Amino acid sequence: MSKKRKTTPKAGLLGVGLDNQDGHKRITTGEQFAIVGGSDETHGRMTETVIKTFEELKSRGKQLHQVEPRELAEIVHRATPN
Repeated sequence: MSKKRKTTPKAGLLGVGLDNQDGHKRITTGEQFAIVGGSDETHGRMTETVIKTFEELKSRGKQLHQVEPRELAEIVHRATPN
């Protein structure tokens, strides 16, 4: 008899920067995100954006897998530094 496992919904964000000219390999990971590549400035902006995105989700009492794509896009847009 097989036991049924409870599966936890999975979701994650991936940020990819393509403007790296200095040869550094930048990788930042978290529980639900990975950011790779980019110049120092781009990588920093992506990191700040994802941190603010997860802070906003927390303030709304939601997990990433619970957010509709349109709502997530709005949160990410507002979390992106100018």
